Amino acid sequence: MAAIADVSVAQLDPVKNFCRRFGHQTAVIDRKLYIDGGFVNYNPLSQYPTNYTNTGLLYHDLDVLGSAGMPQLYANLTKNSSIPSVNGGALWADDVNKRFYLFGGEYNGQPPPPYITLWSYDVLNNDWYSFGTPTQAGINGVSYGAGVGVSERGEGYYYGGWMSNNTVSDWNGSPVATSAMVKYDMDSNSWSNNTGPDGVRRAEGSMVFIPIGDGGMLVYFGGIQDRYGNGTVEGQPMEQIFLYDVLSSKWYTQNATGDVPEMRARFCAGATWAADQSSYNIYLYGGAGMPPDTAGFDDVYILTIPSFQWIKLYPDGDKTGQYPHHSLSCNVISGAQMLIIGGTFPLGSQCDVPDQFGSHNLDLGEQNPDHAPWKLFLPSLTHPAVPPLIASAVGGSADGGATKTAPSAGFSNPDLKVLMTRKANIPTRTPTRSIPDPSESAKSGAAALPGGAIAGIAVGGAVAVFCVVGLLTWFIRRRRHRAREASSHGVTKCMSNVPPGATPWSPGSAVTAVASYTPSSPHPTSPFLPRPVELEAARGERSWGSDGVLYELVTPGMEGTGMGTGSGEEVVETKMVDSEGRVWMRVPMAGQGLGLGMGHGTGIGSPVGGVGGEQQQQVLSTTPQSSVGGLGVSPVAGREPHELPGGVVEGTGFGSRVDGLSRHDTYYHP
Repeated sequence: MAAIADVSVAQLDPVKNFCRRFGHQTAVIDRKLYIDGGFVNYNPLSQYPTNYTNTGLLYHDLDVLGSAGMPQLYANLTKNSSIPSVNGGALWADDVNKRFYLFGGEYNGQPPPPYITLWSYDVLNNDWYSFGTPTQAGINGVSYGAGVGVSERGEGYYYGGWMSNNTVSDWNGSPVATSAMVKYDMDSNSWSNNTGPDGVRRAEGSMVFIPIGDGGMLVYFGGIQDRYGNGTVEGQPMEQIFLYDVLSSKWYTQNATGDVPEMRARFCAGATWAADQSSYNIYLYGGAGMPPDTAGFDDVYILTIPSFQWIKLYPDGDKTGQYPHHSLSCNVISGAQMLIIGGTFPLGSQCDVPDQFGSHNLDLGEQNPDHAPWKLFLPSLTHPAVPPLIASAVGGSADGGATKTAPSAGFSNPDLKVLMTRKANIPTRTPTRSIPDPSESAKSGAAALPGGAIAGIAVGGAVAVFCVVGLLTWFIRRRRHRAREASSHGVTKCMSNVPPGATPWSPGSAVTAVASYTPSSPHPTSPFLPRPVELEAARGERSWGSDGVLYELVTPGMEGTGMGTGSGEEVVETKMVDSEGRVWMRVPMAGQGLGLGMGHGTGIGSPVGGVGGEQQQQVLSTTPQSSVGGLGVSPVAGREPHELPGGVVEGTGFGSRVDGLSRHDTYYHP
């Protein structure tokens, strides 16, 4: 019965069967709002009450509205099952290089890996990369801290957060918050571990970037304090605002006045500013309350800077709304609107407006005929404006011109008084890799496709065709050239636009995006075929793979996994496990034929096309099979052969031993 339940859940469409999502992380690049990780509930909730881990990568197209008037959600991007699906992490967007980075977060249902790995998604090519492990000391796995990516500067920040057995390998004891702030430089792929504003451990607050001061400032507020590290927490006062000057690496503290919100955690926030930058306005929504009132909030507050006033926008009066929820995300779009995605609802079991995919929109400047804060998303609204409520508090108009530019009681620090009068001067970044010119794409007629999909589909399709043709040629000739150097293995040959210092990671055979999901999506299922990982043959207990991940032999020796039909010899494979606990299997050696299924059209071949037992296919491939005339072809058969132990001699077949020595092994993750 359990197996039946698993199958039914696996068949649920993350768009059509959506009910709620929370604990996820989001980023916006080129008019796409990406959603990664977190938890999802399916509809009907009574039938699927479990909080399932969201293992896919989804996105809202900000230029395409769904039937309910909100940006359409799509669920057909690539995410291999080997890429972490965490909750409470952060996505740092790099709009210049068209990628985002995944940092932090909790692992659900599995232990965290022994090493932190920074993963990056390439929005142009629909592919993931490993940017390696930080070598600097003191950078640990954390969750539910305050993360913000500053694309203008090419920097990612993460302040506070929890260290626990869900974020740190071999952690013992209760969760403990941290007082440090991590900084990542996107252009140099380097890290630094900085101190916070004080020695207090904090988590579950929010941090935004505003272009004030000489180079910009980070603004942190809210969340909880973990002063004693023993599980006893208290709220962070909402009137206490921390500011971090990114050029001097100096923290400042300034108290705010006005309609100060109640203390809260796991809320979300986003920043915008007047056209003349006379006021910077940070919008806060929702959050969980402090014990014993933990249900949370359904309200909107605005922190306006440099006057440091809190203003309540919604609802009127002292009460909160009727749908308190937390663990959600906020993304400001073009400075004019803020999309609020998801959240968990402690007081109810209702779904979160499935027709709108759990998304809600704030018109930050109330630029609508009703002058209302809550409105359906308008793609053409790209000009920020100051709403009347803020203008009445700081002076000026919708375009700016604020006259109140300091707190009523003055600034707490004389340096802060000076910095608040300056506009950040941030040099224009240049890409560190080749980025297609959108105007050239438009000229070629490709502009009808959304943003980064154009390059991803074109390049990916060419790569896929190249790989398939290579494999078919091999099947016909039954031979291959002698092994080449590791740097020119097939994993590189079937790649393009690999960023310097990054290691390619394949979508693999367990691609979570399925073509049946959101069939109206302008993106097809990923054009990228599965790619292997090359290991320096099993000469020891551990081996670094070509993807920068550490692998270890599970148990010495070989295990039978089926029968090959080429030579009739039994197919045996060594199993390896990577640093995140996932089992990988070596590509079978000689004696393999084409990966053809029998009768029912289910491919049961090995990753290189060999026919093994049906049990073998269940282990090695989990993607849907295609069938023609009752013969199924394994989707992972579309691979050019890769190097196996012993090298190859012309005409002897794939992976034949000729010298008794092992050179490289090729492994696939099921």
